[in-house]
Amino acid sequence: MNKRWSGVWWLAVAGLVAGAYYAGTVRNPAPAPGSGTAAHAPAAHKNQLKFEAGAPQLAALRIAPVEAAPLPVAEPLNGRIAYNEDLTGRVSSPVAGRIVALKAAAGDNVKAGQVLATIDAPDLAAAVADLRKAEADESRKKLAQERAQKLFDAEVIPRKDLELAQADRAGAVAETERARLRLRNLTPGGGDDRGLALRAPVSGVVAERKANPAMEVQPGMADPLFVVTDLKQLWLLIDLPERYLSKVSPGLSVQVRVDAYPGESFRASVARVGQVVDPATRRIQVRCDLPNPEGVLKPEMFARVSLLTRNERQVLRVPGSALVTEGLFSYVFVETVPGTFVRRKVELSIQDREFAYLTAGVNPAERVVVSGALLLQSELASVQ
Repeated sequence: MNKRWSGVWWLAVAGLVAGAYYAGTVRNPAPAPGSGTAAHAPAAHKNQLKFEAGAPQLAALRIAPVEAAPLPVAEPLNGRIAYNEDLTGRVSSPVAGRIVALKAAAGDNVKAGQVLATIDAPDLAAAVADLRKAEADESRKKLAQERAQKLFDAEVIPRKDLELAQADRAGAVAETERARLRLRNLTPGGGDDRGLALRAPVSGVVAERKANPAMEVQPGMADPLFVVTDLKQLWLLIDLPERYLSKVSPGLSVQVRVDAYPGESFRASVARVGQVVDPATRRIQVRCDLPNPEGVLKPEMFARVSLLTRNERQVLRVPGSALVTEGLFSYVFVETVPGTFVRRKVELSIQDREFAYLTAGVNPAERVVVSGALLLQSELASVQ
């Protein structure tokens, strides 16, 4: 190929490249200002983001005001809600027998002394018969003593006969008392030869019932027939690590949260601190009094417990999702005006699974991004 044809070939190639570039530019023009995604790009200035009204990023954000809350002294501890044993009665049968009538079901409200069930108990009938027999024998020996006294006064019988009559009556009185005490032991709630009445020892709710119609019962059964308790007052049992023992004493307030009611908290107060450490768990059991006036908390619920400071110092609290971390520091996005957000460094006191407690960085009533903070963080990184 000579030089002339080589120059023509290179000119043809250059023309094809220029034509392809021109065609691509016409088919795919650059987005005009104010159209497409560029219209929703935020304006950024240092740690500030500003979105136009209707920007799709705003729909992904959830904003809420900062709230005040008491400062806990430690991360949340595990707890368990239990019956208040001071207000709980477990009812079993003191004699062998068969249930002939049930007067209460699980969930019923009962008063102290109310009959829960009636049991046909042969031992009870024998105890009633023994008492009646002892009472009759005591009455007969009382009359015998009175006759002996008259005869002795008339000098008809010697003193030893009078003393024998007196001893017989004293023995009869003792036997009557023994039979009466045995019957009372068998029927602490009352009963007679027609059946044993099992009565509620306290007022409250029948929380559990293991009794069934015609069920055969025995003393010392593994499970009580009835559990009656006052569910308006519960206990909260906490497994306390050794390192927090110095911070806990009777009267300390605690905050309680349960999975059944997210976002809600309940108050309890420390009543007793255990005197020994469990060698298996290295924990100390702490018992708290937990009021339950609405009855929403249930025994055997698991709880997360926060120990509060003595003076219940108030700090600002935000959900954990509001925080973004960069290096060693934590930040939140504060909404200054609608659509404008400022990233602000905050100081943390304690952070748990749900909340972060702040000691500096935000002010009361300021609105922060509680959902979508990571989106704003990425937007800020992309425009700076």
